Amino acid sequence: MRLLGLDPGLRNTGWGVIDVDGSRLVHVAHGTVNSDGSRELPIRLTQLYEGVTAIIETWNPAAAAIEETFMNRNPGSALKLGQARGVVMLAPARLGLEVAEYSATRVKQSVVGTGGAAKEQVQAMVKMLLGGAKIKGADAADALAVAICHAHHYRSPHEQYARVAGSKK
Repeated sequence: MRLLGLDPGLRNTGWGVIDVDGSRLVHVAHGTVNSDGSRELPIRLTQLYEGVTAIIETWNPAAAAIEETFMNRNPGSALKLGQARGVVMLAPARLGLEVAEYSATRVKQSVVGTGGAAKEQVQAMVKMLLGGAKIKGADAADALAVAICHAHHYRSPHEQYARVAGSKK
C-alpha cells in the first residue's frame, strides 16, 4: 500500500511517499511544494493545491495523512497556516483519498517512541526506518514521519471489517 504524508506550510509544504508491505516500509519519494512569497495569498494557496495534486497524480497513493497544526501566537500567521493546511487537505480529498490527521506528539511517539522527541531524533529515525534513504529538507522528513505514523495506525475499511469479523467475543 502506498501512503502520502504531508507537513503543511504556506511557504513550504513537505511531502513524502512510502510503500508499506506488511511491517516493511520503503521510501519512494519526497520533496517540498513551495509557494512564491512575493505573490498574493490566493495565488500561493493555488500553487500549494496544484503542487499537492500533481504529487498525488504522479505517485498514486492509496491514502494520505497530514500533521495537525499547533497554535501560533501570531493570529495572522495562524490564519494563513490554517488556510494552507485547508488546501493541502483538500487536494487528496478531492481526488478521493482518505485523509487522516495526526498530532505532532503522536507522530513523534510513532516514529521515535516518545512524544517529546527532538526534530533531529525524528529525522534520524525516519532515515533508519526507511533503509537509510537520503532525505533532503526538514519539511520532507517531517512529512515522511507523518506517512510512517499513518502506516502504523492505518487500517483500510476492509482490514477493519476483517479484524471485527475475526475477533472473538
